[in-house]
Amino acid sequence: MKIEQVTEETKESLSLPNEPFQLFGELIVTRPNDTWEFQERIFDHPKEKIFPEENYSFEMVSQKGFAVAAYEQDQCVGLAIFENGWNKYCYLSDLKVKKDFRGKGISKEMLNFALHIAKERNYKGISTIAQAYNLAANRFYLKYGFEIGGLNTRDYEFTSERGNSDIYYYLNF
Repeated sequence: MKIEQVTEETKESLSLPNEPFQLFGELIVTRPNDTWEFQERIFDHPKEKIFPEENYSFEMVSQKGFAVAAYEQDQCVGLAIFENGWNKYCYLSDLKVKKDFRGKGISKEMLNFALHIAKERNYKGISTIAQAYNLAANRFYLKYGFEIGGLNTRDYEFTSERGNSDIYYYLNF
């Protein structure tokens, strides 16, 4: 497995397509007594979800931040998109791994690689958002060391995902 920053020469990696993932549970977040607490709820009937394609361009990604990709025998199997933040956090806006390569530590390795770039750019940490209904993503961020820093229960109010919420995560260096 090779992890590297996406460059002009490897910009085709930005077209890694989104693939379906399982929604098998949710993270329920509360904040009693100024401390974030959470519990998991496993769904009786898991379902599949796929995000719409982003259509990244190298110029736009480079202008807004940077990207890191994972390669297996020169095939792109993972992609992480980072955006410059105003608040000393580098924002992880997208993290995806091809379905057949999930569960092999690729997301962790891409984040490990990106930490060095973010530190070189004088960021103090990384922030990201996960949907409460994406329990796999929430478990990943918590296991990696991110801390919950916020909850938004209103983003999906007027969408087909009404009842879902966004959990805000922060990782300080």
